[in-house]
Amino acid sequence: MIKERADIGMIGLAVMGENLALNMESRGFTVAVYNRTVPGIEEGVVARFLNRRGKGKRFIGAEKISDFVQALSSPRKIMMMIKAGKPVDEMIEQLLPLLDAGDVLIDGGNSHFLDTIRRTRYLESKGILFIGTGISGGEEGALHGPSIMPGGSPAAWPHVRQILQAIAARTDDGTPCCDWVGEDGAGHFVKMVHNGIEYGEMQIICEAYQVMKELLGMPADEIHEVFRRWNDGDLNSYLIGITGEILAFKDTDGQPLVDRILDTAGQKGTGKWTSEVALDLGNPLTLISEAVFARCLSAMKEERVEASKVLTRPSQKFTGDREALLRDLEAALYASKMVCYAQGFALFREAAGEYKWSLDYGGIAMLWRAGCIIRSALLSRIKDAFDRNPGLTNLLLDGFFSDRIERWQPAWRRVVSEALLHGVWVPAISAALCYYDGYSNPRLPANLLQAQRDYFGAHLYERIDRPRGEFFHTNWTGQGGDTSSSSYNA
Repeated sequence: MIKERADIGMIGLAVMGENLALNMESRGFTVAVYNRTVPGIEEGVVARFLNRRGKGKRFIGAEKISDFVQALSSPRKIMMMIKAGKPVDEMIEQLLPLLDAGDVLIDGGNSHFLDTIRRTRYLESKGILFIGTGISGGEEGALHGPSIMPGGSPAAWPHVRQILQAIAARTDDGTPCCDWVGEDGAGHFVKMVHNGIEYGEMQIICEAYQVMKELLGMPADEIHEVFRRWNDGDLNSYLIGITGEILAFKDTDGQPLVDRILDTAGQKGTGKWTSEVALDLGNPLTLISEAVFARCLSAMKEERVEASKVLTRPSQKFTGDREALLRDLEAALYASKMVCYAQGFALFREAAGEYKWSLDYGGIAMLWRAGCIIRSALLSRIKDAFDRNPGLTNLLLDGFFSDRIERWQPAWRRVVSEALLHGVWVPAISAALCYYDGYSNPRLPANLLQAQRDYFGAHLYERIDRPRGEFFHTNWTGQGGDTSSSSYNA
């Protein structure tokens, strides 16, 4: 029996919106549905949904936005699953005259966290509560249980908690992978970093594949067996699992489909945003940024083909112990994965200070334990690390992480060395190792860099024999004056 009023409304019936609506209805909620009518989007989307996947279920369809809003119980709860950017702002303006104080708007798309900060403040000034939530898990996750990362107006959370936690994925002990992250843009920030880590992890997996394919000359079926074996061990994760399945998948003629896919990668921007924010905050997000650039380089397909006709790489074959290198590769992949997460969580800490968020780092790891793209066994180790030390500045300093990387360092270095000596492209795995070497080095060559800056621009420097915060300028040529620039940020 359909209720007179819906528990929640869904705007946007594309893949994610439609599946989330079905998920909500399957948990016992009545859902009002509405789809924008704009150029490029065909009409009749709502009717088609109600006549197909939504037929006979607890849905209330509306072709007009006013009817959609009137179909909702108070306080109204509306989730928008529409394209990020201007469309969200336009939809907010359409809804505002129809809403009452205390109603809740939820943006479940991949919006930039700074837009979410702005929208939270704007809507709160109008008496409307706003949530910007990250949702990860793709089409299947949306339907059966995604990872959900809500943030925004704290007063909104009690109104939507029951619904969002009901539709979320659950860990083995039944804990929903959905909990309040923090104020204003915190939820979308966490999702953005999730996607950045996803970029990094996918890239290092692809590089491990490249080492096996190009350096060891292994066919897809053999590489599939390696990934299948890895997924039964410490590297167990959703991405390792699907990689094994992809490598085993055959085209219509029985040949591996993966070998026929064009080597140009796309991106939707969240990885790039993660790198941009890291630069703004002065945080060395080297592996994830390298993964973003790797996609950019892959897109230069025609240029790369032409360059390969002019530029040469080493041509000698690998003559070492293949099984030993595969064991090393497993260790190198795991160590790089640890660095990927360490960089992501270090960015969380930096952003929490900048934007005045109280982030629960171990709690964030548990939000990703099921349902999302980067779910893996390592996340429980991250939760344990922050349980041991909530003030942990970098995951690599935790005993579990430092012990494992100490053990795997030789293997990690052998893989990078062999790959570089043979001209095999491993930008993210090598960037992870360079980050580790830089982070663990008490003295980097920035002393010379700062001397250079002072030489040509009078940018000042500090001295190791004087307290931090005292700045000096040297007249390096004997021809300059005493005037110096402002002190630098470090």
